[in-house]
Amino acid sequence: MNSFGRIFRVSLFGESHGPGVGVVIDGCPAGLDLAAEDFAEDLARRRGDGKFTTARREPDEPIFLSGLFDGHTTGAPLTILFQNRDIRSKDYFTLKNTPRPGHADFTAHIKAGGWNDYRGGGHFSGRLTLGIVAAGVVAKLLLDPIEITARVVEIGGDANAVKKLLDAQKKGDSLGGIVECTVVGLPAGLGEPFFDSIESLLAHLLFAIPGIKGVEFGAGFAAARMKGSEMNDAILDKTGKTATNNAGGINGGITNGNPVVFRVAVRPTPSIRLPQQTVNIETGKKTEISIEGRHDTCFALRLPPIVEAVAALVFADLMMLEGRIPRVLPS
Repeated sequence: MNSFGRIFRVSLFGESHGPGVGVVIDGCPAGLDLAAEDFAEDLARRRGDGKFTTARREPDEPIFLSGLFDGHTTGAPLTILFQNRDIRSKDYFTLKNTPRPGHADFTAHIKAGGWNDYRGGGHFSGRLTLGIVAAGVVAKLLLDPIEITARVVEIGGDANAVKKLLDAQKKGDSLGGIVECTVVGLPAGLGEPFFDSIESLLAHLLFAIPGIKGVEFGAGFAAARMKGSEMNDAILDKTGKTATNNAGGINGGITNGNPVVFRVAVRPTPSIRLPQQTVNIETGKKTEISIEGRHDTCFALRLPPIVEAVAALVFADLMMLEGRIPRVLPS
């Protein structure tokens, strides 16, 4: 449900407009040097600069409730809280009975029998990705020197989309995008057939990010238009290094020593100012809504640190399963 991982296990908690959101990391090795400053860069990247992203400006300062003592992890569950301070719940009061198209409002209402927190999407909000990024920071430290880098490669079907972004923002519309992630330095042999393949585990967690609608590895969907002679990666030496990387660093669901490469398709932000049709779930009557509040023109711009965090969580767990990261770090 709200947890992922077997040894390095993360559990998310909180709601968008509740007191706060956060994460519990169970299985984090003891002895890891950790401070609030370690989180600053990735949390700032996730927050965005406000130009085409939400105007909600939260401080996002990590508060360590357990698992950290004297600047080191203790091996106990590491609990990190982020308080919600810049909330405007009144923006959502008129939407209580009129679910927003493209959001989880309707499904959350059905799932919780009407007891869901509808403010800002509640537990279904992108605000919950803050806990994922925080856990990813810890996982990246454990994985060092493995490098995980994600970047936006396309917005609205364009590699350079500033004009499209400005136009969508002016009209009160939104755009989607594609984010590519590369993981360099992984050992060959990670992953388990069949149901814990690298693709299975990454896709499982990637689709937990709100707004992800597609995932592809290596050549991805382009492979369906290739010949075997084009798709196959020639092996160059006994380390498994290949001339090309159409497989995305994965064969048989297992890392082959080459960079793992994958891309995610990010839907346009569903909260837009343009009029949209919905239904009043109390009266059953059709109605039209225009969504106010503070929303991203393109939230794909804020996705790279979240995608990196997901990759880090998957690989930290796999490395611990194989004993490549000890339960207690050497002093």
